Amino acid sequence: MKVFIHQVKEVLYAVLPIVFIVIALHFTLAPLDNLSLARFIIGSIMIIFGLSIFLIGVEIGITPIGKLMGSAMTKSGKIWIVGLAGIILGFIISIAEPDLHILAGQVSLVTGGAITKWSLVILVSVGIAVMLSIGLVRILYNVPLYKLLFVIYSVILILSFFTSREFLAIAFDASGATTGALTVPFILALAIGVSILKKDTKANEKDSFGLVAIASGGAIIAVLITSLLIDTSSLTGSLETGRPVNESLMQPFLDKLQLISLEIILALSPILILFLIFQKTTFRQSQKAVARILIGLSFTFIGLVLFLVGVNAGFMKVGSILGYAIASLDGNVYLILIGFVLGLVTVLAEPAVYVLTTQIEEVTGGYVRRKVVLGTLSLGVGVAVALSMIRVLVPEIQLWHYLLPGYIIAIGLMFVTPKIFVGMGFDSGGVASGPMTATFILAFIQGAASGAEGANVLVDGFGMIAMVALAPIIALEILGLIFKVKSRKGGLEENGMQT
Repeated sequence: MKVFIHQVKEVLYAVLPIVFIVIALHFTLAPLDNLSLARFIIGSIMIIFGLSIFLIGVEIGITPIGKLMGSAMTKSGKIWIVGLAGIILGFIISIAEPDLHILAGQVSLVTGGAITKWSLVILVSVGIAVMLSIGLVRILYNVPLYKLLFVIYSVILILSFFTSREFLAIAFDASGATTGALTVPFILALAIGVSILKKDTKANEKDSFGLVAIASGGAIIAVLITSLLIDTSSLTGSLETGRPVNESLMQPFLDKLQLISLEIILALSPILILFLIFQKTTFRQSQKAVARILIGLSFTFIGLVLFLVGVNAGFMKVGSILGYAIASLDGNVYLILIGFVLGLVTVLAEPAVYVLTTQIEEVTGGYVRRKVVLGTLSLGVGVAVALSMIRVLVPEIQLWHYLLPGYIIAIGLMFVTPKIFVGMGFDSGGVASGPMTATFILAFIQGAASGAEGANVLVDGFGMIAMVALAPIIALEILGLIFKVKSRKGGLEENGMQT
């Protein structure tokens, strides 16, 4: 109970800023009808309790499985086992990621089903699986992270020139959405489980970061390749932003409950089956440990259902309504300011951000303070969301106008910033786009794209998650350069900084 109360408090820090902003907008710029507001409050409560239960389940169920899997595949000493296990684990953990389901649902909704939810989920999961396998092999063979990231993003850059604007935005958004509250702890646990068995302590520390970044690159490549194989010229987008018709308060929640429960059972079943098979053949954990993991998986299921029902039935609809209403006002500056504030406060308490920043402080022995990293991420994400709002208001600005120079800067900084900050930066880019970003802010941007004159919801309504994933990379790499300069002035060895 103490752990649950502590977790609820952490999640409150993530959700309450959104709730306060919605209430403030309700009483000022964009009044909501009573039914929408009531559903938003109910959805918020479900998200708070659902995400809290889910994170406890991840900690006692998913993360231990990840560490056991990582250690087991490395002990085999066979490269093909590590590669195959990486593909299997990457697929089954990605297909269960709630943020990916939310994004895929929005893509399906906006495209009128032309791109179905499950086709996008499976496609992205395949990309994650392949790149996760490559990332695990990289750890074993001590391939420098920055070299592999350079190759990955060079491939992405080349593919981008042949991709439609619609798929470019969806591809980069998929990268951020796949690295959420479920995927990040599991991938970090895998990295620790594999790298901890290596004898090189300095390499172990650097290998604690970067696997998330490598895996998320697979999502981008998978969607970009798909765009080359299908006809995208007929794709159109629209979003229903009207007020709800007269119906019962709880009807949307009841309608979503059964469907989402079935989807989560299908998504989590492979993890459970794989664990039970390995428990019989390899793990041989005690009955108490097995029971704890099974309880953790049960919590994960309950939490995911509550979270996704709350998001789909009450939370995201209000985001799109408010975005549409504010975009319809005369003062465009409101959208930019609200976007900046949303980005600024939301990232501060994203669950996956908490996990990563705590690990950064531990790995660096406290030299890189968690508060410094959080402040840097907050400012970067605030700017990213504000820039996304500007893109909605100025249709001439395309997503690649941001992403191309942004990733050129990020890739260039890889060669001069301390190498541990490269892994931190690319990992933070994935974890910054967590549940709140993938839900309310995404819906708000899409609502704004529906209401803004000249904007296209399919083109301009996506891409925000991509911006949120890019900004922390550059921000932390610059932070690494600052630490590098400080370390030289303080007479510290640069090698010491890199480890």
